[in-house]
Amino acid sequence: MFKRLLVAALFAAAALAGSQSPAVAQYPSGPAKLIVGFAPGGGNDILARIVADKLQAHFGKPFVVENRPGANGVIAIDAVKRSTPDGLTLLVGPSSGMSVNPVVLKTIPYDPVKDFEPIALVGSFPLIVVVKADSPIKSLQDLVAKAKAVPGTINYSSAATSFQVATEAFAQKAGIKMMNIPYRGSAPAATAVVTNDVAVNFGDSSAVLPLIQGGQMRALAVTTAKRIPSLPDVPTIAESGYPGFEMVFWSGLFLPAGTPEDIRKALETEVGKIVAMPDILARMKTLGVEPTFAPGAALGARIKSEIELFRTVADSAGIKPQ
Repeated sequence: MFKRLLVAALFAAAALAGSQSPAVAQYPSGPAKLIVGFAPGGGNDILARIVADKLQAHFGKPFVVENRPGANGVIAIDAVKRSTPDGLTLLVGPSSGMSVNPVVLKTIPYDPVKDFEPIALVGSFPLIVVVKADSPIKSLQDLVAKAKAVPGTINYSSAATSFQVATEAFAQKAGIKMMNIPYRGSAPAATAVVTNDVAVNFGDSSAVLPLIQGGQMRALAVTTAKRIPSLPDVPTIAESGYPGFEMVFWSGLFLPAGTPEDIRKALETEVGKIVAMPDILARMKTLGVEPTFAPGAALGARIKSEIELFRTVADSAGIKPQ
């Protein structure tokens, strides 16, 4: 009797193993980490937690989000670069760290092209120009007029170098000067507007939308080519008198160079499925994040082209490497 039960159990175990996808069966054991270079509450952090939950459910192992803010994301990016390439440490890499830092920082301890294996592009973030709800600045035109009247006295918050580049690119186009106040993440940069520490913020939508909807902020414009569904009454910067202006950032997943291709491919395949899930689509759009899947090869090519684009923007805006 015991022998028959043992044989049956072995057959059942074999059937269960055979039913698992190869990706699940081959993935390394132990918990995995998704490293985010910014404080909780910003777009990259939110995307990381959305994706981590789904990866955990699929692979049947913990995928834990770890925030390591500071130095324009360099701390987190360098930590992933130096990690063991076994698939257990992933980087939630923003365009600021992968495409902008190489342009605006004199030295960084990583090469975004050579030191990482791109998994996939996950989402993109329209930027929203915001002021405090009771600010006398009620439109983008008001902002420009005030900045011209009192040059250099309007300060703005930036969550990373990419946000500084975007803001300074607009300032150059509008012919104004503003002062940059850096913060360690999108949420703190947004809060600085509400607490009157700064006058304006070009913020990622996931961080500022709740404050706009809650009546704490006023949206002046969006940086996309078209108006965004979550703020249909808010004009684009192009509509506000500055044609051709567009600036959208993104977030993707990366592994340290040398990670086995089968692990990278398993993650790429699963992330593609996650971004297409109806509940994820709905949640991202509610947060103002645009689901934007692209495979690793396309993400790698995008980084190369954007480095050249941002170098041109930074040179035109007078942003020198620091």
